[in-house]
Amino acid sequence: MELERTRIEIVDCAKTYADGTRALKPTTLTVEPGEVIALLGPSGCGKTTLLRLLAGLEAVDPGGRIVFGDQDVTARPVEKRGVGMVFQSYALFPQMTVAANIGYGLLVRGVDAAERRRAVGELVDLVRLGGLENKRPAELSGGQRQRVALARAVAVRPRVLLLDEPLAALDAKLKEQLRDELADLLRSLGITAVHVTHDQHEAFAIADRLAVMHTGNIVQVGDAETLYRAPRHAFVAEFLGRVNRLQRDEDAVARGVVKLGGVEWRCAVPSASTSLLVRPEDVQLGPRGADRAAATVKHRTFLGERIHLRVEIASQPMLVADVTRDSPYRVGDEVGIWIAPDRLMASIETPA
Repeated sequence: MELERTRIEIVDCAKTYADGTRALKPTTLTVEPGEVIALLGPSGCGKTTLLRLLAGLEAVDPGGRIVFGDQDVTARPVEKRGVGMVFQSYALFPQMTVAANIGYGLLVRGVDAAERRRAVGELVDLVRLGGLENKRPAELSGGQRQRVALARAVAVRPRVLLLDEPLAALDAKLKEQLRDELADLLRSLGITAVHVTHDQHEAFAIADRLAVMHTGNIVQVGDAETLYRAPRHAFVAEFLGRVNRLQRDEDAVARGVVKLGGVEWRCAVPSASTSLLVRPEDVQLGPRGADRAAATVKHRTFLGERIHLRVEIASQPMLVADVTRDSPYRVGDEVGIWIAPDRLMASIETPA
């Protein structure tokens, strides 16, 4: 099935409710044709509000614009925007079969029966639901229901696909399986899609780029690896995974170094901040040595594929280190710590 690849331009879009609550501050974002972008952030950050503005379910504050391709859709109602939506609940019609659910949008648009059958058959094959056409939603697994919802959303050939936390209701194991499946389906469709989620692993697996949101702002946009390894704000670093904060005094800041457990390392990132960030997997442990910070293991948690250690270092907060499952270190052991300078991250605070 060939679907349109539409460029989305969001220009200075904000949303203020009647009671004065500002759910979204002026926001500008471009989604390239055929791109899958994730709006990622905690509850109340504005991601669902932005999705509803794109859908036409909420009106943009005066001065904002939403453009699909070469068409300004800011004032267009939802039914005239050419959007398909997949919801957290999937919102399937329980009394209808898989085929009837997929073809419902075509039916209400007056598409003749032969064309409906052809389109539904093509979509059933695309989302791997062959043999289930006459089943009802209650007879399907969670993954199968998700595929029905996706097929129904794209049956009417929307210009843009909007996904509102489509995996949120699933248990952790099923979610992990289905996020890869959803990623494959979206790429096979080639449609421009905006995916709302609060789960960073889901966003990493599904999206080409992420727009991380906080208190009504888009804080940073980029691919998953760039945002994880080189966040421009402390909020992005902390939201996309665990981080340690290393404290620095004014002398260390002035000389561009970090002091840790009796040793001193050059700081590879230019930063005037009194704290630096480092991820637990970048904290390396070994025997004590002249170039390693002295530390003591205070807590050990076995997590299967890795071990989670909390270590105490003089003049620093407790550090967390993720090490391999074969690490020999136990509570009470004296260890040496080393952090590659290029793994240190600047701690820039998120704007209000």
